[in-house]
Formats: sequence, structure tokens, C-alpha cells
Amino acid sequence: MNIKKSILIRVRIAFLGVLIFAVCVAAKVGHIQMIEGEKWAKMAEETMFDYKKIKATRGNIYSDNESLLATSLPFYKVAIDPTLVKEDVFKKGIDSLSQNLAHFYKDRSAKEYKEILKDARASGKQYLTINRKQINYQAKKEMTSWPIFREGRYKGGVIFEKMDVRYHPFANLSRRTIGFVNEDNKGAGLDYSFNQVLGGQDGEALFQKIAGATWKPVFDGNNIKAVDGLDIRTTIDINLQDVAETSLHHAMESHDADEGTVVVMEVKTGHIKAISNLTKEGDSYIEKFNHAVGGSFEPGSTFKLVTMMALLEDTNIELKDSINTGKGEYTFYNKKVKDHEEGGYGRVSIQKAFEVSSNIAMAKLLDKYFGTKPEKFLNYVDELKLSKPLGLQITGESYPKITRPKDKNWSGITLPWMAYGYGFEISPLHTLALYNAVANEGKMVKPIFVTAVTQGDKVLQEFETETMVSKICSNKTLAQLKLLLEGVVEQGTAKNLKNTYYRIAGKTGTAQILKDGHYEKKYITSFVGYFPAHAPKYSAIVLIKNPKGIYQYGNSVAGPVFKDIADNIYARDLNLHSPMEQKIAKGEESVPVIRAGKHEEVAMLCNELGVSNHSATEEEWVRASKDATAVTLKKNSIIKDLVPNVTGMTFRDAIYLLEKSGLRVYYGGKGRVAEQSLAPGTRITKGNKIYLKLS
Repeated sequence: MNIKKSILIRVRIAFLGVLIFAVCVAAKVGHIQMIEGEKWAKMAEETMFDYKKIKATRGNIYSDNESLLATSLPFYKVAIDPTLVKEDVFKKGIDSLSQNLAHFYKDRSAKEYKEILKDARASGKQYLTINRKQINYQAKKEMTSWPIFREGRYKGGVIFEKMDVRYHPFANLSRRTIGFVNEDNKGAGLDYSFNQVLGGQDGEALFQKIAGATWKPVFDGNNIKAVDGLDIRTTIDINLQDVAETSLHHAMESHDADEGTVVVMEVKTGHIKAISNLTKEGDSYIEKFNHAVGGSFEPGSTFKLVTMMALLEDTNIELKDSINTGKGEYTFYNKKVKDHEEGGYGRVSIQKAFEVSSNIAMAKLLDKYFGTKPEKFLNYVDELKLSKPLGLQITGESYPKITRPKDKNWSGITLPWMAYGYGFEISPLHTLALYNAVANEGKMVKPIFVTAVTQGDKVLQEFETETMVSKICSNKTLAQLKLLLEGVVEQGTAKNLKNTYYRIAGKTGTAQILKDGHYEKKYITSFVGYFPAHAPKYSAIVLIKNPKGIYQYGNSVAGPVFKDIADNIYARDLNLHSPMEQKIAKGEESVPVIRAGKHEEVAMLCNELGVSNHSATEEEWVRASKDATAVTLKKNSIIKDLVPNVTGMTFRDAIYLLEKSGLRVYYGGKGRVAEQSLAPGTRITKGNKIYLKLS
């Protein structure tokens, strides 16, 4: 064989070898892809690792007395890696663990739980969700004492994945103002507005992807621990919030209204003490939108305060001057202005025109003195901060809609209509801030919701009262405005709110609802004002949209809500009361009315008022008997299954005792219990109803 032939054979053998190797590689690749592809893909999934974000625990939101309004509670998802458990531990504890799981979750039998755990261990499953139901911390603590689980994370395989859940202890009270933040970091209210503070700093941890889309936490030295969020202290008075929301809810139900809002503010500080926003949805009312902050409404007659302020500041008119309002109708450029009183008010003083809320008087006066210089009137509107957002601490504030002479929709009737609150829109908080300024000796302060950012007991940041306008008008004008607002309640449209204990100053408002460019026979009713009028401490606004039935005006729909709230504040705040006069002459009582209640509270009340008292019993509930100088506390028998005697008690004490006895309580009136429909000592049947007359 020659050399040439030998080389050729070798080349052919080498080529054949390479060809065979290539075919084998291709065959193996094909086998892996087509036959074993699912197996290797699954294995790749199971061995995938990734660092994922760990959410920080959100900070708490507190009321003005540090009651919790919102907090994050730890909940846990329970899983297990059964492959980590030693054989002897698993066999010894599986039966007891299965029984505990079945008893706790009540969704499977102990036998089913046992089979699930055994199958997972046999198949080498490293992550098994025990149950999708999340558990609280107490349940987690209990589970850590169970067989297998008590061995811990590495020897027992148990995995407790923490998940914070936002919790509102007072349920729906001021829920929209307190707010929320969803998974996409979108939300509303204070929780969202202070998200950067409350949210803390997220951490990072290593996770391993198990079969499917499940991620199992892996404890790694490079994990970054989350930093919990800070807390915020709000201005909300939870007791007053309850009163305000209950009163608004009751009024809206009574009048079948569509929307309603109420805000109570502290005059000097601007602190929002209560805020409720209700919207009708089906047969119930819920907090789904913050109308006070984000709503824009034509203010109606409550805006007449601005009209009068501009007139008193810029002209020489006096409140005693008269104006002819005619027979209830007046025409401006082929458009009629009407007063509510059929037949009109005729010629009245300017003060009387304001008190009875004459639209004609306000429109004629504003047109006469500002008709040729509307911008000057609008300057007053601007200076009162009514044409721009207030810059609140809470997001979602609406932007006022104010028409100006250069706008296309300005016409000859715009200014007269504006005189009594039509043709523009502002938020309820704008109106409240204005009236609060009158109560605050002319100083306009910004409404405030949050007073501090804290970490534990340490205050990190404080928010002080901010002055928006140091003086809204002259002292002379301010005194006249106060006189007008008190007159509305004393002898004007809101005289139904007058009472003998304290004075209210304010203004009613009733505005037709504008829809698609036309005014409907539907109304927005409102009342805004402050109390006590002689030394104002609180201001408030109530707005109720589209009440149905015979009552359609601010004094009969919104006004009573204002008075309910004011009455409650007056009753609770002893600083608002004048000192009690001692009455001894002519046989009059020298001690206040104290009839019945809880022993310690009645005794404390007597002591606070300096009334001589002594106890003739140690029982929890007592009745009071008195002479001209002292009170004696005697036993008020409360016997199980018998109707208690609650006459003379406060409504709070009475309803507590009656509902505790299993009775369903209905009531009418205000004050203490004067009469009860079921006689004391009557045997109680389950579901019995009792009616209380309060006076």
C-alpha cells in the first residue's frame, strides 16, 4: 500500500468519526429537547433564584388623643418544606400535626392533611402551602408549639410568610379621609398623602422559585432588612367624628339624599376635628369620595357673606339702609332673580335682607356698586383665597372654577348671579375657611389634618397652624358681619336653630343643581357657621345634596345636623358653659339635675360640680335622691332577664343597659330618658323591643 492511499484511508476514517460524533450530538440535543425538555425546564425553574422586595411595615395613623385610626397587623401564610424534617421526627409527629391542622382550619380531615404531607415529602416537594387562609400572630404563636412545627424553620421545615394587612379599628369612621394605599401605590386620603413617611423603606431578600409560580424565601446573609414606616398624629377627635357622621347619616336617610359632607374645625388652630363624606349606593351610605376636599359646588346663599363684606368694605352703605326687593322677582337682562318668599319681602333693611337671604337684594346691591368694576369684586374673592386650592395636607383637592370678565361665558348677569352664589364652584372647605376667619377675628388659617410625624414617643416633625390671610377685612366690617350671621339664627332663615344655652352664628344655603347647562328642581342644601357666637371655639359646615320630600332648604336639612353636632360639643365641653348660678331663694333647687346612672360617674359628676353627696350603696348602678343641698345615691336594682329602670339616665347609659339585657332599643327626642315603653321588672323575651322617650 502506497503512502497516498494510506493517507486517504486515514482522512476518510477521521471524517467518518467526525460525522458520527456530529450525528450523536444532534441526536442528544434532539432527545433533550423533545424527550427530556419538560424535565430539564422544570428543574431550571426549581433552581431559579432572585432577590425580591420585602415590604416595610406601614406606620400608624393616630387621632388627636392617640387612638389608633389605622395600623398594620401582621398576618402569615403557612407553608412547609417536608424534605427538611428528619424521618423519625416526621413519623412521630405527622398524626398529631394533621389533627391540629384539621381542627384549626376545619376544611379537611386529619387523614387528608396527613396524605398531603406524606405525598409532598415522598415526591421531594420543597414548598407546600398548608392553607391559603392567612393567620394572625396569636395563631402563629400557637402553631409553633405543634409537633414537627416546633422544630423550627430548618429542622421542622415550617415557613411563616409575613404579610401586613391594613386595619382600621374604628371601621368606616372617616375612612375616606384616613385613606388607603393599594398594591400599585395608588390611593387616597392621609394614608396615601403621607405615603413617603408612613411607607418606610422596603428591604430585599433572596427567594427560590419552586414548581409553578411559587417563590420560597431563602435565608441569606445578603438580605436587606426593611425599615418600618413612621407614624402620623392627626387632628381628628374620634368621639366628635362619631357624632358628626351619625348625625349626617341620620339626616341623609331621613331625606333620602344623594351625597353629604360635614366638617368641624377648631377656630384658632384650623384643626379638623371631624370630617365625614357619605354617598348613597343602593340602600346604604358609604364613604367613597371626599366631597369636602375634592368636591366643587355652587355655594348658593352662603356666598352672600363675601358679597356683604365687599359692599361694607368698598362702599358707604349701612346695615340699617333700606332696599326694595319688590314682590319676589326682579329682572336682569331678561333673566329673573327670585326670592324664596312668595310675594317677596318688599322694602327692608340691608341687614334684614341678609337675614332672610334675599337674592334680589344681594344681586341689586352688587350690580349697583360693582357692575362697572367686576374685577374689583373678584379681587376680594382672590384675596379671600377662594379662587385657588388651599394647599391642604391631603391630596385630591379640587380647583375652584371662577368666571372672569375676559372669559367667553361672562355676561351682564354673571355678577348679579355671583352675588348669591351661582355661576362658579368652590369646595366646602373654602367656604368653611372663610366663615372660620370671621369667627377668628378676621384671621384666615389653613385647615390642618396632621399635627406631627413621630417615631414612638419621639416627635420628628411638627405642623403648626398656617395663616393664609392675617386680616380679611377691617374691624368695623368684621363686627357687622358677625352681627349679620348671628341675626340669621336669631331672627332669620335659621331661627329654628336658636336655643337658650348658647348662640350660633351662620348662614343657610340652598342652590339648585346644574346639570348639562340647565338647573334642575334639585338642591344642594348647606349651613355653615360657628359657635358659641360670643366666644367662637368651633366652626362647621354641613352640605347635603338632593334631599327628597317636603324639606328642601338649608335650614331644614343641613341646619339640624349642624345643631346636633354643636349641642353635643357644648354638652361635652364644660369650658363652653357659663358658671352655674346658685339658686336658693323661694325654694328653688341649689343642685343640678342628677337622677340616675353608673355609681362612679354620678359621684364624680357631683364632686366635679361641688355638690355634696354620699352613697347609701356599693352597687354599680344607682338612683339619686336629693334635697336642697345634697344628693344621696341609692341602689338601682339590675336583675338578669328583667327590664331595668332606665328613666332619668343619660341615653348612653340607658342603651348600654338595655342592649346588654338583650332588648332592641328605639328612641325619640334628645336628652335623658323620660319614659320607657316596657315597665321596669317586666320579664324579657328574646328579641323584645323597647321605646325610649328622651327629653
